[in-house]
Amino acid sequence: MVREVRPEDLPVITAIYADAVLHGTASFEIEPPDETAMRQRQQGLTGAGYPYIVAVQGGTVVGYAYAGPYRARPAYRWSVENSVYVAPTIQRRGVGRALLTQLIADCEARDFRQMIAVIGDSEHQAPSIGLHRAAGFNLVGVLEAVGFKFGRWLDTAIMQRALGLGGTQKANSRLGPPI
Repeated sequence: MVREVRPEDLPVITAIYADAVLHGTASFEIEPPDETAMRQRQQGLTGAGYPYIVAVQGGTVVGYAYAGPYRARPAYRWSVENSVYVAPTIQRRGVGRALLTQLIADCEARDFRQMIAVIGDSEHQAPSIGLHRAAGFNLVGVLEAVGFKFGRWLDTAIMQRALGLGGTQKANSRLGPPI
């Protein structure tokens, strides 16, 4: 089941992200943020109108995903960057796909036009790249050696997917910003 985040989900979300930071290269953070910081991040995104969702199995949060601003400048307001994290014990079982599918639908419902995935350590993130490709993302570039973690230089893959009308029509100025 995928649903909107609730305050009581934050301890598990914090633990899932801490594992990704400490043992993986999907995130370029070096020190995992504590629950207070994760709560502030979540509230900042949801307070600004961005979707933040969790996957629940057997009453336990097993993954989460959210969209946030791609860049801060106003011209980018129709584009979002996505993040998807799944508990290590349940990876590669469809949780990420369920989260990403719902996140795309939630962003389209908010009239966003483009979703960008910035995938850390592109050399070792074939599952994440495959997940995004299966969801309609195209690889648009690789930034080489832009992060340094675990004693090595890491690339990032940039993937993009149109949402809703994408870039096929001009944004209607009567609509205002998407959020």
